[in-house]
This record gives sequence, structure tokens and C-alpha cells, in this order.
Amino acid sequence: MTAITNRYDLVYLFDVQDGNPNGDPDAGNLPRVDPETGDGLVTDVCLKRKVRNFVTLKHGGTPPHDIYVREKAVLNEQHKKAYDHYKLKSETRKMPKDEAKAREITAWMCGNFYDIRTFGAVMSTDVNAGQVRGPVQVSMARSVTPVLTLEHAVTRCAVTTQAEADRQQGDNRTMGRKFTIPYGLYRAHIFISPMLADPGRFGTGFSGDDLALFREALGMMFEHDRSAARGLMGPVACIAFKHDNALGNARAHELFKRVKVEPAAEVQAGQRPPRSRDDFVIEIDEADLPEGVVIERWV
Repeated sequence: MTAITNRYDLVYLFDVQDGNPNGDPDAGNLPRVDPETGDGLVTDVCLKRKVRNFVTLKHGGTPPHDIYVREKAVLNEQHKKAYDHYKLKSETRKMPKDEAKAREITAWMCGNFYDIRTFGAVMSTDVNAGQVRGPVQVSMARSVTPVLTLEHAVTRCAVTTQAEADRQQGDNRTMGRKFTIPYGLYRAHIFISPMLADPGRFGTGFSGDDLALFREALGMMFEHDRSAARGLMGPVACIAFKHDNALGNARAHELFKRVKVEPAAEVQAGQRPPRSRDDFVIEIDEADLPEGVVIERWV
């Protein structure tokens, strides 16, 4: 597979209705919020997890689409697979002294694990497989307007043990709490650099096929991540600025300014709060694009 040769800068929009898109474990699993502005936040780690899960569902965790960072994975055991492939002894915290062999170890990890090839990884643990910076970098997502956190009391009509049932004397209800936001439209930025994909520059080998799979994941990953706690989540739009070369033809922040997401007039006037994607207007300025830049709509 040939590594990508074009730079991409993406604006990714997704929304949530009556759900918690990304709970904060430091705040009792409340939705993540910027305390100064009230804007909702979703971490890059949360979004990358959904991409990884989609790739696993589609390819079954088999090379070259195995997943490095997955539930209950033992990372040192993952690294040993590369040493075993080249019949090398995996000494603690040491890479092979031969630089070419050390690169082979890292390249094998890139070739077999999709998320390493895409997002990069630090693999310098007890069994050292090196480290690579991934060509796909994802920002924190921030809501377009402030979000309102709601707290709900919920009950469970069963108990855990017989002793607990006896103490409650027939009333088996157990109280709990859950947190949601009524609605939030989130915006994230994604950067794809062919310089970090080029194997000749010790990149990961991220290919055109990998890019197509990533694009598919952005459109479908919420469909296979449903739960009552997450409410209704889905992609709204993904606007990709494609450059005709590896270095790029314009700065990313200048391109991102061309994508404006504003609340509808009634929402801005305070007549009602936003409760769906129809309460926002998305405008894309396609006039006088920098030479060598084209706009693609991935979602």
C-alpha cells in the first residue's frame, strides 16, 4: 500500500441529544464542560476510541487492521509479537543495537496495527518497540454554544444481595443518578499530514486505503456505539480541505475560518434554546480558495 501524499485539514461536526457524550471521571461522570464559558467538551481520546472500535468491528482485529490500544490489551505482549516475527530476543527496555533492525521492529508495529499507523504510539515500555507520531491528529471537540447539564434520579427495582433485600423489608428500589445534556453541536478539527505517513521519512505508512477507512469511520462510528447514557449521537458534517501536495497550500486556521456554524435567528434572539441540528446554520465559504486547495464533503 502506498502512503498518502496529500495534506488534509478537516472540520468535523457531530451532535448529541439527551445524552452524555463524554463523562468526566474527575467530576462524577458529569459531561465535560469548560467552567469559564459553559461550552461542552469531548476529548480527542473519546473520538479516537470510537474510530478504533469501528475498525475492530469491520475487520475483526486482524492485521493489518489490528488495534493496539484496546480493552485489556497487554502492551508489552503486543510489542513481543514484532520481536518474535524477526526472531529477536526482547530484552527489557532495549531496542536492537542494529539501527536497521530497530526500525524494522517499529515498522512491523505500524504495518500490523491500524491505530498506530493512524494516530501514532509511544511503545517504549519494558519491551521497547520505539515510538512514532501519527499522521492523523485530532483536537478536543467544543460545542458551538454553551450546554446545560441535567441531573436525573433513576431507580432500580432489584438489589444486589439477599441481605440488602432483607434490610429494605420489601422495598427493593435502589436510587441512582445519571447526567445528560439536552442538546449540543460539537466541532472538532482533524489534521492529516503525509509527512508523518511517508516511510521514507520514518513515517507510519498510512495509506490511501487507511484514509478511506478513517473517512468511513467518521461517518459510521456512532452507529455502533449506542447506549442509553449517550443519547442520540451522530455526525452532522465533515468538511475536508484537501491540498494538492504534502506541505500544503495554506495555513489550517485560515481554512477553518471558512466554515461558520451559527445558531439560527430564533436561537440567537433567545426565543428558544437549541434542541436539534436544524437550530444551526452551517455556511462554507468556497470563494477564492487558495490555489491548490479543494473542498471535499466527507459526511
